[in-house]
Amino acid sequence: MTTPRLVAFDLDDTLAPSKGRIDVRIADLLRALLQRVEVAIISGGNEDQFRRQVIAQLNDATASDLTRLHLLPTCGTRYLRHDGTDFTAVYAHDLTDREKTDALTALREEAERLNLWEPQPWGEILEDRGSQITFSALGQQAPRDAKHAWDPDGTKRAALRDAVAPRLPGLEVRSGGSTSIDITRAGIDKAYGMRRLAELTGIPLPDMLFYGDRLDEGGNDYPVLAIGVPSIAVDGWEDTADRLDELIARLPEAVAG
Repeated sequence: MTTPRLVAFDLDDTLAPSKGRIDVRIADLLRALLQRVEVAIISGGNEDQFRRQVIAQLNDATASDLTRLHLLPTCGTRYLRHDGTDFTAVYAHDLTDREKTDALTALREEAERLNLWEPQPWGEILEDRGSQITFSALGQQAPRDAKHAWDPDGTKRAALRDAVAPRLPGLEVRSGGSTSIDITRAGIDKAYGMRRLAELTGIPLPDMLFYGDRLDEGGNDYPVLAIGVPSIAVDGWEDTADRLDELIARLPEAVAG
């Protein structure tokens, strides 16, 4: 593909360090990209993370540019568009109170049974993201090195996922990032989010281009690749920035507005 109509990204470890703000270089590249094509970000993070990690760093982008930015927090269970003033929800598949309670209970009990409950985490281990419940084994604020060393082959996450899933019929339980398990409504993952994006924008999946750091089979970006979206595997935000330099150089001139 030489000219994608929409460029989509994972967030943590693709556009930014895990839970961190995007670098000035990425912010500049996103602004340049928004002047040429539609841009989407889809990640397991919640809406507040998207606003803190990305939107706050694009404070000098024009409203016209921001209308071309599509935000899909919590793996596409929510979809936000800019209305000229702020980003507002187009849809949100929030879990019920009972579903949330059941998910939180199952995660804690099974993590404790498997000796995967960290007694001294960096921040909260369990988080209610509205449309998604997330388990972060070392806590929400764990440093990147510790997270990457915790479960390099994915066996701990797989064991916890396999223990929790039978307890939550009707919900989707899957490995998220390097230490996380995400729970949403059944059938809702990044593939769902990208398909809905195609429906709502009218841009076919083959005309999109996706960048992610977990495109390996079993990774949380793999569903995007599996549904036929042309995808590029990256290793951290610096790698993404280098690849965006190359992409932007061959895209048409900036759009009007």
